[in-house]
Amino acid sequence: MPPTAAPNRLANATSPYLQQHAHNPVDWWPWCAEALEQARRKDRPILLSVGYSACHWCHVMAHESFEDPATAALMNRLYVNIKVDREERPDLDRIYQSAHQLLARRPGGWPLTLFLTPDDQVPFFSGTYFPPEPRHGLPAFRDLLVQIEAAYRSQHDPIRQQNQAMLEALAGLNPDLETDAGLDGGPLEQARRQLADSFDNSDGGFGGAPKFPHCGSLELLLHRWAASIPHGEPDGAALHMATHTLERMILGGINDQLGGGFCRYSVDDRWMIPHFEKMLYDNGPLLALCCDAWQATGRELFRDAGLATAAWVMREMQAPEGGYYSSLDADSEGEEGRFYLWGREQVRDLLGADEYPLFAARFGLDRPANFEDRWHLHIQRDLPRLARAHGIDEAQAAARLEQARIRLLTARAERPRPGRDEKVLTAWNALMIKGMARAARVLGRTDCRDSAERALHFIRTTLWRDGRLLAVYKDGNAHLMAYLDDYAYLLDALLELLQTRWARPDLDLAVALAEALLTHFADPEGGFYFTAHDHEPLIHRPKPLGDDSMPSGNGVAAHALLRLGHLLGETRYREAAERTLRLAGPHLRQYPQAHAALLIALEEWLFPGTSLVIRADPADLEAWRTAIPNGLAPRRLVLLVPAGEQDLPGLLGERPGRPGGVAYLCSGTHCAPPLTTPEALGQALADTATA
Repeated sequence: MPPTAAPNRLANATSPYLQQHAHNPVDWWPWCAEALEQARRKDRPILLSVGYSACHWCHVMAHESFEDPATAALMNRLYVNIKVDREERPDLDRIYQSAHQLLARRPGGWPLTLFLTPDDQVPFFSGTYFPPEPRHGLPAFRDLLVQIEAAYRSQHDPIRQQNQAMLEALAGLNPDLETDAGLDGGPLEQARRQLADSFDNSDGGFGGAPKFPHCGSLELLLHRWAASIPHGEPDGAALHMATHTLERMILGGINDQLGGGFCRYSVDDRWMIPHFEKMLYDNGPLLALCCDAWQATGRELFRDAGLATAAWVMREMQAPEGGYYSSLDADSEGEEGRFYLWGREQVRDLLGADEYPLFAARFGLDRPANFEDRWHLHIQRDLPRLARAHGIDEAQAAARLEQARIRLLTARAERPRPGRDEKVLTAWNALMIKGMARAARVLGRTDCRDSAERALHFIRTTLWRDGRLLAVYKDGNAHLMAYLDDYAYLLDALLELLQTRWARPDLDLAVALAEALLTHFADPEGGFYFTAHDHEPLIHRPKPLGDDSMPSGNGVAAHALLRLGHLLGETRYREAAERTLRLAGPHLRQYPQAHAALLIALEEWLFPGTSLVIRADPADLEAWRTAIPNGLAPRRLVLLVPAGEQDLPGLLGERPGRPGGVAYLCSGTHCAPPLTTPEALGQALADTATA
């Protein structure tokens, strides 16, 4: 973007998105007390622009309007202009997206454009992208700037009345506790039916394009299948919906067929053409889902996709200091998807006439172009059929395709790369730590465990201070008070990592996070606020229950606290989780499909999972581990604790008292007699699975 004579106030921001606007002629401010005070003092409305670095339409509006000197001059004369990175400030984004939906009566998105009154920061007009000229029913941005400022000057009383109504409406978004509300399995069954009703039998997913991964829905379906097995009537349809959807994503263009990793969503029904940005928060849960699907089915497709995703993350998204970067842009060289697209002749030249036909048939190059006269790779033909058609066996076909993949990946690496947002977000890192830990445990990959441990070490040493988390790190600067999701996701990730290998400091951190949730975020009436009790005062303090692009922090917190509470015998954790579920009860009954994370917590509360603690000398622990049956058991928590560990709470504090070790198997607060041999443990778990 063209530089100005001097950078504006965003030049020193940690956010790459804000830095992208540092040379705009707009007199941008970051969200800060000084900017808000200037708006009050000058009695100017605030123009609040919210986006993120990988956002395509954010780039478009920046180029069309924020880099335009005439538009910038108008903004600078009429407004105090504030730029916000929605990834660093999800609190502001969540509040103002809700406000936009109330004002416009339609969902928001990015860029989000709002006009706020200066003394109270309440929006009185909002939109998303606005073009430089009237287009598609949208006004020209410069015309809008003049009209909104004039309305602020001439319609003072109506705007004040509307603002008061807005504050009341925002307050009404937080749920009220129904003290007599019961909890039962009805929402679980209703969500299962809703997912079945919207399931695309042909291409997987729910509903039509654009199609998003909806990881929470897939996880919930796998849970429903696993829970049905002990009753003798496995829910094959739930398993099919989850695995067919994941399979179609893996085979489609939403999955990077050369380099691994999933894009944000598909613009078509077949998962062929994605919106090309890659987000860390999608790939952590998708990595975990690939591991779960492999456990459930034994299909190498899921294992290979999980390993490819993990390899991409370790290769391209992990900082030397250990934390994971946030995202890759959709655009490169000013064009969406350019980095990933191929021409036929390019591929033929790289592979040669002998190797090209096999690769072309596999990845759709023998069919019409699927993206602006070029090809975005997706798997068009399965390997057995492909091998037969080319007169070779499957092993030969797979080897030749792998060689071709490496050749194209090497050539692609020479292209100008999409921008990478190198800020480290605690919540997003926690999602990837969980995915990597799951891959380490399920797929037996020590490199994934090492990656997860490096990221956790970075969080512990850089973003954990005096018993509180910080939300963001970049370029040596860690700042911003962390949010509910940061604490809940990291607690959940620690419980997964502890199943991969025992580490007492991780248990201590998990307890500290649980205590912080109760101290700083919990409402005594039920549920958790998105911001801490001592957070910067804003126009609303949300208590979000539903999932969006990431799982509900309330749902993840409730589930993790239930698990930790059973493990440690800590009733306060279980009671906080129960209050959250009771608060959410009416929403679960009314809109169950939108609350997958809370439904998984509800399942844990209604049907407590199994806590298995094995205490043995380190030399004996592996024999115990091998006694645990393979297969998906999402409601089983397994910790192998060296016998020498002392002063542990709850179930963990049981000591073996005999050579060889002891296993303690509990469901909720009920524990079976200690098991003294690996064989006895294996039989007990087999009996549990078929009970």
